[in-house]
Amino acid sequence: MNVKPWIAVVAAGIASAATAQDNNTLTIEGETMVTEAAAPAHVENLDTIYSGWRFRSGETQALETDDFDNPAFVFVDQGIDLFDKVDGTEGKACSSCHENVEDFAGLRTQLPRVQDGQLVAMEDLVNDCRTERMGAEPWKWSGGQMTAVTALIGLQSRGMPMDVAIDGDAAPFWETGKELYYTRVGQLDMSCSNCHEDNYGVMIRADHLSQGQTNGFPTYRLKNAKLNSIHGRFKGCMKNIRATPFSEGGDEFKALELYLASRGQGLSVETPSVRN
Repeated sequence: MNVKPWIAVVAAGIASAATAQDNNTLTIEGETMVTEAAAPAHVENLDTIYSGWRFRSGETQALETDDFDNPAFVFVDQGIDLFDKVDGTEGKACSSCHENVEDFAGLRTQLPRVQDGQLVAMEDLVNDCRTERMGAEPWKWSGGQMTAVTALIGLQSRGMPMDVAIDGDAAPFWETGKELYYTRVGQLDMSCSNCHEDNYGVMIRADHLSQGQTNGFPTYRLKNAKLNSIHGRFKGCMKNIRATPFSEGGDEFKALELYLASRGQGLSVETPSVRN
């Protein structure tokens, strides 16, 4: 397969990068989200960061402004049922220990984080509760049950700014994630930065490249009509550049998740967002 024309299309758009995001304001259920902010000091090659919402069509943007119209809430409702469902040998549900899901407000803004020397994502926390407290089987990282519950938990932080720790114990994980972000891989010899830093705003495959911010995950994609996890999206990107993906839930993707979360410091959590 000749991939040169595809690369040429991206290269041709470099001059117009950063021009495709609009100036629309995202308000969800009366609450205004921060979709544009000054880039954090550790983001060396951007002056301004933008939510992926700013690169979508008006029709797609509108779906996120009203929870009744947002198709992701079908799955959030499933998450509510799963949160209250007794499962496992201990006869417990999530709600047996966590009576009010609202108590998770702020958690989404701080993940991934270091815990007992290990970098953990929300999916790790959910499965740890299932296996250690409920005596239940772990859920698949990007499976429907997991994304429904992580969307429900993430929703409690909606409107709060992303604020992950990248110093102290988190520093080596963050450095690993940064290295992965800039490393070229695959048949197309591309890195995350080639699309989401160098060419954001460029039209490709009938859609605009965004900065790859993660503040809206799990996100409902019109493309596959379901909630998508952050690691599931990483996997899809690696396949697009003809690279062998890392494992969902593996050390590489968790480090990359931390680095990307840090690039969105200050953007509002939009979970569950709607994207193409």
